[in-house]
Amino acid sequence: MHFYRELVLVLCWVFLTGEWLNQLKPLAIKNHGHRAKSIFRYGLDHLRNIVLNFEQKMEEFWITLQFLSCT
Repeated sequence: MHFYRELVLVLCWVFLTGEWLNQLKPLAIKNHGHRAKSIFRYGLDHLRNIVLNFEQKMEEFWITLQFLSCT
């Protein structure tokens, strides 16, 4: 049962990160009116990049970790 709580926490973290990134640098809007990628995907790609390059992006990790204190 604890797995679901952790999963929800990660999903919120990814989405909040995507929203924050979209405020800093909005996603492109395609001709059909939809974003080039979803807010969730934007956050997921960013967090994945941080985790895969953790030693170089430790400061970015701490910045994105602050979103968890808001949930």
